Amino acid sequence: MPRSQKNDNFIDKTFTVVADVLIKILPTSNREKQAFTYYRDGMSAQAEGEYAESLQNYYQALRLEIDPYDRSYILYNIGLIHTSNGKHGRALEYYYQALKRNPSLPQALNNIAIIYHYRAEQATEKYQSDVAKLLYDKAADYWNEAIRLAPTNYLEAQAWLRQRNLK
Repeated sequence: MPRSQKNDNFIDKTFTVVADVLIKILPTSNREKQAFTYYRDGMSAQAEGEYAESLQNYYQALRLEIDPYDRSYILYNIGLIHTSNGKHGRALEYYYQALKRNPSLPQALNNIAIIYHYRAEQATEKYQSDVAKLLYDKAADYWNEAIRLAPTNYLEAQAWLRQRNLK
């Protein structure tokens, strides 16, 4: 049974009904409709912490989706799952792929910065100051770009950048 038929709460059921109606009336191909259904089911599974199921749905959506903008969000969500699972290297690969298709995706830039910042902190703990500086610089570059695209977001990153510039 598709995940869209398993939703238990009112909001999910309402969203599913509205999405199903829109899918039927919008002038899109069957392939695009299928891709959206897999994407929606992937988001639902991801929200419930069912990452394996979510990844299966996202990979199916990627197989069908041809629009680069839509693919960027699928790739971004796959990156989120890998981040949640502690697979930061894999997550970076997917975030970079998402940005290649949609350079105006500040949340991908932010997540890349977070991973570089985390790695810089790890390097600092290991007394690898040169490596840490490079990683902090990369984090700053990605946060600056994310903030340029979404100036009212990422307040903690903005504070970190201001503090860093004071040093």
